[in-house]
Amino acid sequence: MFLFISGPEILFILFIVVMVFGADKIPEIAKGLGKGMQQLRNATNDIKAEIQKSAEKQGIDGSLTKELNEEINKVKDDIDDISGSIKRQL
Repeated sequence: MFLFISGPEILFILFIVVMVFGADKIPEIAKGLGKGMQQLRNATNDIKAEIQKSAEKQGIDGSLTKELNEEINKVKDDIDDISGSIKRQL
């Protein structure tokens, strides 16, 4: 898990966001977060593809690239968990 935030803590953070930015700005903030998460996910996929391509060119054993892909997928899953909880709260 990337962040150890529970439901009440997320609600408190959302309350602070509403107080600071106002309710009319929340959709804009959520849209920006969504775009940022998508860009991060795309960058992760690009890095993964480059690692695989370079490994194949160099003749590196596939198990190394498999391990790297697993680590990248773990990070990607953590990001999805965080973005999913944010989407559910909004």
